[in-house]
Amino acid sequence: MNDTDAAPRRTSLSWLFVALVVLLAIGLGGWRGWNWWQAREAARQTRLDIAEQRVAALEARVEALRRDLRAQSQRIQDGAATNRVLRDEVLGLGQRGALLEDTVAKLADSRRSGAQALRLDEVELLLSQAGQRLQVADDAEGARRAYALAAGALDGIDDPRLLNLKQALAQERAAADALGPGTQATAARRLAAFRAKLKTLPVQPVEAARPAWQRLISPLVEVRPSQQTTLDPAQRTAAQAALELQLGLAQAALERGDDAGFDRALSAADAWLPRLWPASPALAQCRAELKALQAMPLRDAAPVLGSTLQQLRAWRAGGLPPSPAPTTMSMGDKRS
Repeated sequence: MNDTDAAPRRTSLSWLFVALVVLLAIGLGGWRGWNWWQAREAARQTRLDIAEQRVAALEARVEALRRDLRAQSQRIQDGAATNRVLRDEVLGLGQRGALLEDTVAKLADSRRSGAQALRLDEVELLLSQAGQRLQVADDAEGARRAYALAAGALDGIDDPRLLNLKQALAQERAAADALGPGTQATAARRLAAFRAKLKTLPVQPVEAARPAWQRLISPLVEVRPSQQTTLDPAQRTAAQAALELQLGLAQAALERGDDAGFDRALSAADAWLPRLWPASPALAQCRAELKALQAMPLRDAAPVLGSTLQQLRAWRAGGLPPSPAPTTMSMGDKRS
């Protein structure tokens, strides 16, 4: 009787133990699954937070670029207003020619009579414009044309008293010719050539420049330097737009003679180059060209000109023209 009762109790205890083990296994599996799901959700949330931070940073950078562009546009408008004022002043100088006939009739001085006075007024106006072209617009070619016209007008006056003026004008023309095309025009041509060369840069690394083992496994694995950033098409388009914006700002700074703004824009453009193109000899040449452009001054130090104009005004005022002195060049040291 006791053996019969003990057997069912042992069987019940065995089933109870098995049930407890199963429940423990289910609980442990559920706990591990819960922890795995929590870790997965945390990692996904972290990735979302990082992506949101990057988007916010990009939006802030785009907004900063827009502010800079608006500021540059305002400066260009200010420069255009200044140019309009200067143009009005030049037009005012041109109106002086309309008053020359009345002035000639009122003056008894032989130096300001007749056709000679008209020619001398024309020479004085052209010499003034030549100096303004150099000082205001850094236009060496325009100054040379004005000097050539002044020399032609002065040669048309047959007066031995103007010999010193003609010699001084010849020296000033030689000094203006020594300026060449001007650094601003040279920098503009080099910047245009640089922008054209960017279109020829290889987007993918040059095959010959890669090691042999990389070329062997290239069909299976893409090997890329760790410092090279991979850009998807949208990011590449945005980066190219940012590069073009910086080059446009550099062009605007070049046109208004803003040396610091020109350097800042070229430095920002240089930072985009290694992100858009892989390392190559052509890319190195482009970056070296940017450094060379940054080292160029946007304005040459103008030569010491104006002695002919001073002599002409002194002679017309009744004084004797001074002895012609050699026109010296005062070319400033360029940045290395």
